[in-house]
Amino acid sequence: MEATTRHEDPAYSTAAIIEFCHFARTNGLSAGVQQTLSAVEASAAIGVADRQAIACALRAVLTSSKEEWDLFDRLFEIFWNGARSETGPPSGETSDARFSVNKPNPSSRALMTRSSGETSSTDGEGKAVSGASAQQRLQKVDLSEASHNDLFALEQICLRLFRKMALRLSRRLKIRNFADRVDMRRTIRRSVPHGGDPVVLAFQGRKPRKHRLVIFLDISGSMNSYSLFLVRFAYALQKYFQQTHTFLFSTDVVEITGMLRTRQLPEALRKLSQCATGWAGGTKIGESLRSFNRQYGRKLISRNTTFIILSDGWDTGEPATLAAELCIISRRIAKLIWLNPLMGLKDYKPITRGMSAALPYVDVFAAAHNLESLLALERYL
Repeated sequence: MEATTRHEDPAYSTAAIIEFCHFARTNGLSAGVQQTLSAVEASAAIGVADRQAIACALRAVLTSSKEEWDLFDRLFEIFWNGARSETGPPSGETSDARFSVNKPNPSSRALMTRSSGETSSTDGEGKAVSGASAQQRLQKVDLSEASHNDLFALEQICLRLFRKMALRLSRRLKIRNFADRVDMRRTIRRSVPHGGDPVVLAFQGRKPRKHRLVIFLDISGSMNSYSLFLVRFAYALQKYFQQTHTFLFSTDVVEITGMLRTRQLPEALRKLSQCATGWAGGTKIGESLRSFNRQYGRKLISRNTTFIILSDGWDTGEPATLAAELCIISRRIAKLIWLNPLMGLKDYKPITRGMSAALPYVDVFAAAHNLESLLALERYL
């Protein structure tokens, strides 16, 4: 009996699938060459093209996290309903302007052999750069100078990189050394199913204390260009560290730990927008730290606490107040880290009154002007 010939829908051809993978990678998914090959194989295995079946197959091989899973449907709709339509998007549907829909070279062979380190670009204004080089470029861009066209891609990259960094740190902190003493009673009890052989040893020792992070984020007017990205940074850390507490400050202190405990970042940002937090106001770092010490110090400050301040150090309060409050904190915690966006400036020197008063109590003073500098925090944690 003669085998049935599979009819391939041109809309879901091999070249189209590869083109979609490139588009998805440009707009937030982490799919590389191997995932692209798997996507082509999956679409070929399905047989007769069916939109829902194609979407399910591509989602399965191209996404590797809950965030990417949720983003996939949007990218799929935009690409096949908008970017690939000859006459524009179907009635009632529009292509989201935040996504880059510049098509790569349509040659399937060229796309299949292109390495992940190469880029695709168009000349003239609005230059579109994609792939690994785009990520490298955006990691070095000063957050206050990012162009409007780069903002969405920058947000997607920062969330993905922050998430990976936080996940690595959370796994690292779970590694425990065995205690010095064997618990004989539990060891004997566990050996019963193994015929009395002590296959699994039980140990005695103090229960290790969980590491705690306290994030103190400046949202004053001078930090306005950086604040929203730093909130994303705090969100990623808090998502993977149960013992993370986040505070915003300008002239007063507001705890936003509960607001950031959401499944999706947009929901957290929506809650923040409805809260009177004093965005783009003045800066009184010392008085804000005094409020923190009085309200939260007894509960959150201990020898297993790492205290992270994200601020440019422009303080309109008294330097003596800032120094006194930092002195109280630094004596009771494991490490005090100050991340300053201004350190990305070539000739910056911490000579302002506030920053000069703070430095004697700071264990780590580092930059926070781009994604690369924020990711470097991993080495200090």
